[in-house]
Amino acid sequence: MKSNRRNFIQKLGAGTAALGISGHTLAGQQSANRVDQDKGDGPILQIGENIAVADTSYGKVRGFVLRGITTFLGIPYGADTSGANRFMPPQKPTPWTDVYPAVWWGNTAPQNMERRYANSYASFVDHWNYDDVSEDCLRLNVWTPSLDSKNRPVMVWLHGGGYTNGNAIEQDGYNGENFSRRGDTVFVSVNHRLGPMGYANFAGIDKKFAASGNVGQLDIVAALEWVRDNISRFGGDPGNITIMGQSGGGAKVCVLTAMPSAQGLFHKAVALSGVSLKAIDKTMSEKLGDYVLKEAALSSNELDKLQQMPWKQYYEIATRALTKFREDMKLPPMGTGFAPTVDGDYLPQHPYNPVATPLANDVPMIICSTFNEQSPSRTDAKLEQIDLEGVKAKLKDRFGDKTDSIVNSYAKAFPAKKPIEIWSMVASNRQNAVALADSKSKQKAPVYVAWFGWQPPMFDGRMRAFHCIDICFWYANTDLMYTHTGGGARPRKLSAKMSDALVRFMKTGNPSGTGLTWNPYQSANGDTLILDDEPVMKNDPDREARKAFV
Repeated sequence: MKSNRRNFIQKLGAGTAALGISGHTLAGQQSANRVDQDKGDGPILQIGENIAVADTSYGKVRGFVLRGITTFLGIPYGADTSGANRFMPPQKPTPWTDVYPAVWWGNTAPQNMERRYANSYASFVDHWNYDDVSEDCLRLNVWTPSLDSKNRPVMVWLHGGGYTNGNAIEQDGYNGENFSRRGDTVFVSVNHRLGPMGYANFAGIDKKFAASGNVGQLDIVAALEWVRDNISRFGGDPGNITIMGQSGGGAKVCVLTAMPSAQGLFHKAVALSGVSLKAIDKTMSEKLGDYVLKEAALSSNELDKLQQMPWKQYYEIATRALTKFREDMKLPPMGTGFAPTVDGDYLPQHPYNPVATPLANDVPMIICSTFNEQSPSRTDAKLEQIDLEGVKAKLKDRFGDKTDSIVNSYAKAFPAKKPIEIWSMVASNRQNAVALADSKSKQKAPVYVAWFGWQPPMFDGRMRAFHCIDICFWYANTDLMYTHTGGGARPRKLSAKMSDALVRFMKTGNPSGTGLTWNPYQSANGDTLILDDEPVMKNDPDREARKAFV
């Protein structure tokens, strides 16, 4: 699926540049300025036979150098997952003899692409990037300052979209160039199987498919193994890997910390606006697998037919099966679905509930959520005038008899907030983020908690600190992801503090340092870094408000 969105943005940029040139009223001034700008100014892009060529375990790859950062896109770390490889653990890619052209993004994993850009405002704000979709999707991207032996810390980014949607460049804020340059780090982003391709559990039907409920996670493990085996050739240190994800990516991070096969493949972890305290119980995920087989009108010895049918046909069958499963089980529309399962082998236990996985004992962690994961009034200015009684009416279906107490508790804890902001904060409550921090804080390695509250100026200030906004701050991309921040000096200043703190965390396991004091989290104090124009440490500012949920 292609979109004209990129062309539109490119034309918009070209138009802005043209307006800038037309501001010079004299042709002579234009020529003089152009000559001055051109002095010592070479190409920003380099690509050629002997430029940006690196060796890997499977063959050489050719990338390019853009603004001084060597970039490789779409490197295979696993084989095609279609046919007999569907529902199975990832296989090694077939080695190649020619130099592989790693100059364009790998295929997006199979997912529902219908009406992807139907919501114009959402498409504008998140500036989504989706192109070819294929089961041959096990690809990763690398940004590095140099192909040398410097042993830089390595960031591995796991995209959001729950366990069902997304890709490694879904948003421009995922781009690793600026972070690689600013922190002198190596940045890796990963595509892997999603939804019913990555998490449909057929182990209860045929033991041959024992891994099927977790193969999406095993893909990420395979990518981390590729990093371990190859990243030193890209200037990175295989002994210093940080995994980081947002939303569904944050949940993937939590699950990886509990997987034996991932142990030792990373050394620090960051979860943004998404956690996984518990995975899917085996009985439930296997029951959902039964529903898929029944919806396909197949018997228990015909799972191979699910492997051979076109992925879109299988995906539609699995989607219908999930709807029926939720209806029969009386689950909410976003309840149990295709996600990692506690199978006793690949995932031996729930990651952090009732107790933290012992595999994470030595892994320092950062947990961050945003004040306003949901902003109801972004495209509906009338909601800015809602009162607290109106907020309670809006939230009644979600919180039932506790609604009044919850809303009143947040209004008391944050008296300066408007009712629409109270609505947003209640709907975006950080119960799970704090529960993860409480669980993790009982372990040896420290955990650091942040709450992102920076408010962007767009939509007359109604966007607020929404879901996804903080990603580009961590990765020094606030000017690149201007549809989230507005761009300019103000977000850039906070981004500098956040990205530098993240680099310190990658290097030392401690994000605190010059320009930013960040204390480790302890349950007694609820130590929380409020990320705003001037970051400040506070002790659990919403503790009393959260008690209303219990």
